[in-house]
Amino acid sequence: MPFETKLEVFEGPLDLLLHLIQINEVDISDIPIATITEQYLEYLDLMRALDINIAGDFLVMASTLMHIKSKMLLPRRDDDLEEIEDLREEIVRPLMEYMKLKEAANELASRDILYRDVFKRGIEMNGTRGEEDNMNPAKVNLYGLMDAFKRLMKEKHPGAVLRFKPEPWSVKEKMVEIRDKLKGVKSLSFRDLFAETASISEMIATFLALLELVKTEFMTVFQEQEGTDIMLEVLAE
Repeated sequence: MPFETKLEVFEGPLDLLLHLIQINEVDISDIPIATITEQYLEYLDLMRALDINIAGDFLVMASTLMHIKSKMLLPRRDDDLEEIEDLREEIVRPLMEYMKLKEAANELASRDILYRDVFKRGIEMNGTRGEEDNMNPAKVNLYGLMDAFKRLMKEKHPGAVLRFKPEPWSVKEKMVEIRDKLKGVKSLSFRDLFAETASISEMIATFLALLELVKTEFMTVFQEQEGTDIMLEVLAE
C-alpha cells in the first residue's frame, strides 16, 4: 500500500520562526534575516520531501522573509534602512504577541485543573507523569521532531537525498506498530522507534505515523533535559 498522506501541519509559521530563534540563540528583536530565511526555507523543503501539506501562511511568511532579505542585500540609502526596519517589524510584532499568548497558555497548562480533564489539551502536551516525578520534562514540538529525524537520517543514510515516493509502507500500519511498541512500557525513545527501520521510505512512513499520533493526541513527546533523547509516552485515556 502507498503512503496515506498528505499530513496537515499542526504548528504554524510563527512556531517555526520561534524554533529557529531558539536554536540560533538570537534576540527576537534582532533577527538575522539572511540566516533565518535560509533555515526557514530548508524546513519547507523538508516538509515537501515528507509530503506534509504546507498551508498558505507558511508561504506568505517565506515571501516576507525573502523580500526583507533581498532589500538588505541591495545598496542602501537612508530611507532604505527605515523601510527594512518597518519590514522587520512585520515579523517581530506578531512574534512578540504570539510569545505572550504561548506564555499565557503555558501558565494555564500548569494548573492542576487541567489534569482533571476540565479543559481539552492542545497539541503541545505536558504528558501524564504523576506528581511523584521530580523531573520537569520539556515539550518537543513538530520542528524539534523534524530536527531529530534529520539527524537520525544522516546517521543511518549519510549523503542520501530525502525524497517522498510511493513505497509498500502504510502510514496507518506504522501507526499500529507504534501503538503496539508502546503497550506495556512507560515510554519509548525516538531513536529506538527507528531501530528496526531499514530504508529511507520506511523511516519516512514511521515518522509520518508518529506525527499523526501526536496530532491526534494519542501520545506526547518530551525531553527530560536539553540534549537528552526525545521520549514518546502514551497519554492517559
